Amino acid sequence: MKSIKSSLKPSRLAVTGAVAASAVLFLSVPAFAHVTVQPEGAAAKGGYAVVDFKVPNERDNASTTRLEVTFPADHPLASVMPQPLDGWKVQVTKSKLDKPLTLHGKQIDEAVTKVTWTATGKGIEPGYFQKFPLSVGQLPENTDQLAFKALQTYSDNEVVRWIEPEKEGQEEPENPAPVLQLTAAASGHHGSGAGDASTGSAAEETAAEGSPSSDTTARVLGIVGIVVGAAGVAYGVLAGRRRAPQA
Repeated sequence: MKSIKSSLKPSRLAVTGAVAASAVLFLSVPAFAHVTVQPEGAAAKGGYAVVDFKVPNERDNASTTRLEVTFPADHPLASVMPQPLDGWKVQVTKSKLDKPLTLHGKQIDEAVTKVTWTATGKGIEPGYFQKFPLSVGQLPENTDQLAFKALQTYSDNEVVRWIEPEKEGQEEPENPAPVLQLTAAASGHHGSGAGDASTGSAAEETAAEGSPSSDTTARVLGIVGIVVGAAGVAYGVLAGRRRAPQA
C-alpha cells in the first residue's frame, strides 16, 4: 500500500502542476490581446517619433474592420501623419485648441484629436494582428507618458472600448487604454543627434592630432634623434684619434 501511495504522489503533483500551468496560460492570454502603442525606436520628449498602434483580433468569428484612436486633450499634438496602409482608409480629425501651441516659432491653434482607420477589404481576420503607424510630434516635455483611447470595431458590429486608465498599485483593467512611454529629451531635437555625432568625431580626431600625448611623442623622438646624432659625432672623433698615430 505504501508503494502504491508513493507512486500516486508524483502523478498527482504532475496533474496539479499541469492544471496550474494551464490556468496561468489561460489568464495570461488576454494580456497579449490588448490594443497597444509602441515607438519605432525612442519617443523622446520634445521631439518627433513614429509610433505603431498594434491591434490584434480577439474573435474567432469576426474581423476587425475599424480602429478609432482619440488623442489626449491635455497634451495636444500639432503634427500627426499616418502611413498609407493597403486595405485601409484613414481619416485625421483636427479640432480648435483652447490654448494655442508654439511650434517652430509659429502659433498653432488646432491639433489632431482623432485618427480613424476603416477597412476597405477584409480587415484584420481571426488569428492576425495589424500595426497602424503614425508620425507624431512635437512630443510634450512635461509628462512621462501619453494615454490614448481606442475603439476597436468588429465586422459583427461589436465595439471594444480600450479606454480604461491603468492606476499604480492596482490590477490591470480589463480594457486598458494604450499608453506611450516617453524617454528623456535628446540634445538637439529633430534628428540633429547624428550630425552632432559626426562633428564630435571630427573634433576628437583634430584634438588627438594636437593632444599632449602627441606632443610628448614628438619631443621624445626629437631627443632620441639628438642623442643618436651626438653618438655618431663622438664615434667619428674617436675613430679619427685612433687613426692619427698610425699615420
